[in-house]
Amino acid sequence: MSITDRKIAFLLTRGVEQVELTSPRAALDEAGATTTLVSPAEGSLQAMQGDWEHADTFTVDAPVAGASAADYDALVLPGGTLNADALRTDPDAVRLVREFFDQDKTVAAICHAPWILAEAGLASGRRLTSVGSIKVDMLNAGARWEDSEVVVDGNLITSRNPGDLEAFNREILRALS
Repeated sequence: MSITDRKIAFLLTRGVEQVELTSPRAALDEAGATTTLVSPAEGSLQAMQGDWEHADTFTVDAPVAGASAADYDALVLPGGTLNADALRTDPDAVRLVREFFDQDKTVAAICHAPWILAEAGLASGRRLTSVGSIKVDMLNAGARWEDSEVVVDGNLITSRNPGDLEAFNREILRALS
């Protein structure tokens, strides 16, 4: 599957769950897409394995403050408790997520990342999944939450956790091809 003409933004910050960044990014890179790490963090950011163990650091490609959905074909929101909690309180991150929905572009969110959908007012009425610990938050935001490895609702793709990455990556690639 080739998607060589596609540009994909990954929105993340410090505390991102490393495998939820690296697995979809590798799948997209392998298919020929151009991936860009967009963040409110400057320089580099610390990824995590779970909530407590430091993993690798990653270089930020573009600041979220200057990012526009018009420059990309899709948005991937990796999880990680710290990452997702910080992004949902960043006005530029919330703005960017809304732009992708306004332009009806593919948005893929895994684990804790759907928190930003709730913050942006985009979860209401949507079928989605997430890590179980934020299920009540998603229901309170008006989402129709499902306990499934991957849920596709129009342009929105969601998964629960790293164990669902194979299905998550497959659906992202399918949406972009």
